[in-house]
Amino acid sequence: MVPNTSPAKKICSIEGCEKPSRSLKMCKMHYTRQLRHGSPEKVQQIHGDDNSRFWSKVDKTNECWNWLGTEHSAGYGKFSIDGKYHYAHRVSYEKLVGEIPPGMEIDHICHNRKCVNPDHLRVTTPKQNNENHQGPKADSVTRVRGVHWYEARSKYMAQVGHNGRNVYVGYFTDIAEAEKAVIAKRNELHTHNDLDRI
Repeated sequence: MVPNTSPAKKICSIEGCEKPSRSLKMCKMHYTRQLRHGSPEKVQQIHGDDNSRFWSKVDKTNECWNWLGTEHSAGYGKFSIDGKYHYAHRVSYEKLVGEIPPGMEIDHICHNRKCVNPDHLRVTTPKQNNENHQGPKADSVTRVRGVHWYEARSKYMAQVGHNGRNVYVGYFTDIAEAEKAVIAKRNELHTHNDLDRI
């Protein structure tokens, strides 16, 4: 007789759950909660007025007020009012500061997309909001914002995006010099590039 060598059935890692484990050592239900709400625990549905529902989804710390509710695919919080989703940081700003003028955006000074603390938010034009980057793009080879390796010259090329076009800064053999030059140009052209001004 051949002994049974099948592996033991894995169950969900959440205490008290006996369902089969699927992803991240959790059953389908707990895994889905983790994806949607940031926690595998049961989400307490708050019914009532929009104000009560909104603030029940905010974790106020000494710095950022982190959104605990549903998130947009880009990482921003979203909140449903009358069946329509709104960005949570915009809702917070309008509740605590005032109306956002048409065509204007809300910039996260803290660079935390989940933050709804009005002290960390400011009204900007789309251009100003775009100036306040935390760093280089995710696919940057140099890991320096505005500095790219230019193979044809075997040098670093520095440029700054401004008013929908690239402003050429120069070619450099040293990446540190290219970074200094691109920061100086951003400080000349931009008004909301906070990290360059630290």
